[in-house]
Amino acid sequence: MKQFTVTGMTCAACSARVEKAVKGVSGVTECAVSLLTNSMGVEGTASDGDIIAAVEKAGYGASLKGAQKTAPQSDDALRDTETPRLKKRLIASLGFLILLMYISMGHSMWGFPVPAFLQSPVALGLMQLLLAAVVMVINQKFFISGVKGLWNRSPNMDTLVAMGSMASFLYSVCMLFVMIHADAASQHQYLHEFYFEGAAMILTLITVGKMLEARSKGKTTDALKSLMKLSPRTATVIRNGEEVVLPTEDVQKDDLFSVRPGESIPVDGVVVEGESAVNESALTGESIPADKAPGDHVSAATINQSGRLLCRATRVGEDTTLSQIIKMVQDAAATKAPIAKVADRVSGVFVPVVIGIAAVTLIVWLLAGRPFGFALARAISVLVISCPCALGLATPVAIMVGSGMGAKNGVLFKTAASLEMTGRADIVALDKTGTVTKGEPRVTDVVCAEGIAQDELMHLACTLEKNSEHPLARAVLRWAQEAGASPAPVTAFAALPGNGLTAKFENRTLLGGSLDFIRSRCTVPETMEKQAHAFSLQGKTPLLFARDDQLLGVIAVADTLKEDSPEAIRQLKNMGVRTVMLTGDNERTAKAITQMAGVDEVIAGVKPEGKESVIRQLKQQGRVIMVGDGINDAPALTQADIGMAIGAGTDVAIDAADVVLMNSSLMDVPAAIRLGRRTLRSIHQNLFWAFCYNTLGIPLAAGAFIAWLGWEMNPMFGAAAMSLSSFCVVTNALRLNFVNIRSPKHDHKIKPHHHQKIKEAKPMTKELKIEGMMCMHCEARVKKTLEKIDGVTEAIVSHEKGNAVVTLSKDVPGDVLKAAVEDQDYKVLSVN
Repeated sequence: MKQFTVTGMTCAACSARVEKAVKGVSGVTECAVSLLTNSMGVEGTASDGDIIAAVEKAGYGASLKGAQKTAPQSDDALRDTETPRLKKRLIASLGFLILLMYISMGHSMWGFPVPAFLQSPVALGLMQLLLAAVVMVINQKFFISGVKGLWNRSPNMDTLVAMGSMASFLYSVCMLFVMIHADAASQHQYLHEFYFEGAAMILTLITVGKMLEARSKGKTTDALKSLMKLSPRTATVIRNGEEVVLPTEDVQKDDLFSVRPGESIPVDGVVVEGESAVNESALTGESIPADKAPGDHVSAATINQSGRLLCRATRVGEDTTLSQIIKMVQDAAATKAPIAKVADRVSGVFVPVVIGIAAVTLIVWLLAGRPFGFALARAISVLVISCPCALGLATPVAIMVGSGMGAKNGVLFKTAASLEMTGRADIVALDKTGTVTKGEPRVTDVVCAEGIAQDELMHLACTLEKNSEHPLARAVLRWAQEAGASPAPVTAFAALPGNGLTAKFENRTLLGGSLDFIRSRCTVPETMEKQAHAFSLQGKTPLLFARDDQLLGVIAVADTLKEDSPEAIRQLKNMGVRTVMLTGDNERTAKAITQMAGVDEVIAGVKPEGKESVIRQLKQQGRVIMVGDGINDAPALTQADIGMAIGAGTDVAIDAADVVLMNSSLMDVPAAIRLGRRTLRSIHQNLFWAFCYNTLGIPLAAGAFIAWLGWEMNPMFGAAAMSLSSFCVVTNALRLNFVNIRSPKHDHKIKPHHHQKIKEAKPMTKELKIEGMMCMHCEARVKKTLEKIDGVTEAIVSHEKGNAVVTLSKDVPGDVLKAAVEDQDYKVLSVN
């Protein structure tokens, strides 16, 4: 999507006009204009020149946004320059308005003293005309913009203000000329026909509202600006063996740079030398520093807290993680949420309709026999009280604040639609490995045989497993090393595929492997067999170890739950969100994880294509979020209403995902939903206020309630109400800045859906009896091999049952299946 900067827009009608003009350009497929950020995103094949020409023809200015070399440079683009300008205008306007009000109301109504040269009615009238004209010149922008919009047949809010103020001024000028030609005795009565103070007051009050609105809008990008300020302006780069301080934008890829304790890391890189703790809270929201050692990745804008680091630059300029985050938040602000479409349609026709209502109001009151001054006041009130800005800002300000809050907490929304849809989610589908679990085998339980100490079992187990490349062996070694044990050298090491390991140590034979393997070599007590079976039922892989014919003990290995997964799932359930876990593991392992994690439903034995099919079926039951690693789960992430890539802190630009969670913590999922819900609530409140304000305010200003209730609105009060309406909308959205998205204190359940278990038709299957599988990794190996065969849609493998059930889309000969498995060093006993 190409990004453009648009100038000259003052209200929602302006943005609607620009959007309509650009969508009319040949080759434009999509266009979204943001009044909040004065930006426009365009997709399609149209040239930049044609797009800019269309905007200029509509009466506005446009330019292509230049590529930002570094994040800090883009901070200038968000600096609030409008508020100081409006403040100067307001101060000048107030000075002359106070003088005007003193003369027009203070002297005429309460007898305040005035200089001798202002004693005559004509002099008072001329002074009021002069002061009002000065205020109008100070606020000439309203008239320039309003007339330009009218000339280009795209009237905007400034058109309404200019028409209201100018009508008051011209009517007063006419009354002044009538007064000049009237006899001296009757001139005083014409002073009450003047609306000079109304013309000036309207402009001043609207300027007050504009300044408050600009100030509040500036605060909506505070989160983004704080991110931009994080990256240091300079970097200490190693050139010719010496440290040289350079601007951050001059750092090149593969440059070596040094970071001392307390300094911010200037660009993304890899640690080459040194160890330290790095505070990554600015990017991930995680307050606990991450330990960094050679080979670890570091990101720009994170803070080195302890030791000196020497790093090699891998991503610089706009490619750094920080720059990608900033771009993502800006892109989200430049897109429109579906909920904003109704307000946009209304804003597009709002101003012409209001002008029509004002004209009808004037005519009706004149036909009713009221004086022209009274009828004009009602028409002016209609013009100045109506506020298309409140409608136009209702959604984008909430989206900007919401997406900025997400970025501060490590939750990145790519579009406004993804933020809205996240808040509406009914179902969360979770990939198991790396999302609910840690994604790597860990030792979970140790049971020693009688007379064997745990330290002895640990030493002998890691000594045997040292020479094995099996993932389970690495888990045992890691466990032993963390406990301070070190393996000893062995001889005659042999790995028996699918069975176990054997080696000579101190002239004795060490054995390790599955229950069946150990049982064939030595006696296994009944209690230990039961313990091994219990571990299997819990989804763990029991590894038995023996020395000669003596059993040493059982070590259980499993892919363990992340510490915060159960709490995250509990919070999701408390929010009324249904949780479904999708995994390629066998059903027993999946169900064991389910019981520990607490998910509502598990669907086991599903490969990536199968996950996509399951998501499609879940979407029939509600709006679905799919949470995965963004790579293996790409088909499912794309198919879901919202795809969330978890643990993607070093690669935030995952195409398949709509939302990127910088941490590897599942707790960010309920946090994202919580933020989405609060943003939606803010949008609903803003739209309700904007629609109610205009629905009630316009009839009140037109005098619809005068006959029944006697309510009559002065144009000045109408202008005051208009100036505050947009301010109220923006201020309400700013309350999102105070939301703690990680606190479940205010969670509430959404309306429950009547969920049904997913039922799948039973296709053609074949069962293979296989000998030699001993763990879940053997299962994965066989599964992967079978699913590569053309015609095999899915394979469910169990090393406990010693079988593989293959689902076929067409008939596949048993010999083909058998040959594929036996090529992996497993024996196929039969194919049925």
